[in-house]
Amino acid sequence: MNFRKRDVELGHIVKGRHATIATHLQHFLSYIGKDTKLKELERSDCENYYYHRHKSSNTNTKVKQVTVQNEQSTINAMLKWLHKNGETHIDSFDFKKLPRLDKGNEAIRRATLTNDEYEALYRAMRTYTAKHNKLDDAELRVRKIVQHYVLIAANSGLRVGEQRQLRWSDVQIEQHKVNGEEQKLARIHVRAETSKVRTSRTFLCRNGQYFERLREITKPKTADELIFTADGASELSKRTLLYHWHKMIELADIADRETRDLVPYSLRHFMITQRIMSGLTFRQIADMCGTSVAQIEKTYYHLNDEIRLTNAVADYRRRDDV
Repeated sequence: MNFRKRDVELGHIVKGRHATIATHLQHFLSYIGKDTKLKELERSDCENYYYHRHKSSNTNTKVKQVTVQNEQSTINAMLKWLHKNGETHIDSFDFKKLPRLDKGNEAIRRATLTNDEYEALYRAMRTYTAKHNKLDDAELRVRKIVQHYVLIAANSGLRVGEQRQLRWSDVQIEQHKVNGEEQKLARIHVRAETSKVRTSRTFLCRNGQYFERLREITKPKTADELIFTADGASELSKRTLLYHWHKMIELADIADRETRDLVPYSLRHFMITQRIMSGLTFRQIADMCGTSVAQIEKTYYHLNDEIRLTNAVADYRRRDDV
C-alpha cells in the first residue's frame, strides 16, 4: 500500500483507487489468514476465494461477481509485485474460472433510466426536498445538494469521481444564444488528476442554472471550495449520495428498482443515450464524456427502442425524379 501511495502522490491514480486497493487486499487477508507466511503461498491457495467471499457476504447484499473479479485482479497485481521483490515463489494465484459476465446492452439498459422514469425522478426530488417535510436545516441542505448532484449528472454525463471532486473554479456559467433563444450553459473543466483516464477535458453542459442554484444553497467562501460538499471542506460522501439516491428512486416508484443496478453512474448512461437520440455524433459525445468513440458505439448505440424504431422506418421520397 505504501508503494501504491507513491502513485497517488505522482497523480497516476486517485485517492479513491488507493482506498479501493486497500479494501480488496483486506478481503484477501481475511481469506488467507494474517499469520500465513509469504514463502508458503502456492498457486492453488485461492481456488475457493469466490466461494469464501460469496458465503461471507451479508445475506441481504450478496457480493457481485464483478466485485470479486476486480479483487482477484488486485490480489494478483500485489503477488506479481511481491514476486518481483523476492518475497514469494509464485507470481500469481490460479483463481477458479468464473462464468462469463453478461456485459451486453440489456444489462446496461436496465441500469439506466427511461425518459418517463427520469421525469418521475425529477418530480420525486422536488417532493423529497420540499419544505413541507419539516426537515431541519442541515438535512434539507444535504437533500438539496444531492438533488442538484442528480440534475447536473443527468446533463453533464460526468463520472461519479469526476463530479464529486469538482471545485467552483472548474465551472464557469456562460450565456449563449441557441436557435434564437438565450440559454445558460456551464463550461466544465475536468482536471487530469480527477479523471479516470488521467486526461483533462473541457466541455459545455446544458442547464447552467443548476450550478447557480446550488451556489445559493452552499454559499461557497472561495473558488477553490468543492461544489458537492455538505461542510465546505470534504467531498459529499458516497454513503450519503447513495442513501439519498435510493430514497429518491423509491419515492419515484421506479419499476423493478430492487433488481436493477440503478446507481448515480446510471445518470451517465442516461445522458449519453439522450445525446445519441439528439443526433450528436459519437465523436462529439466521446469528447464530452472523456471516453472513446468505439466505446460509445459499442456500449450505447443499440440500447434504446426509439433508436431502433428510427432505424427501422428511415425512408426517403422521390420528387421530380430527385
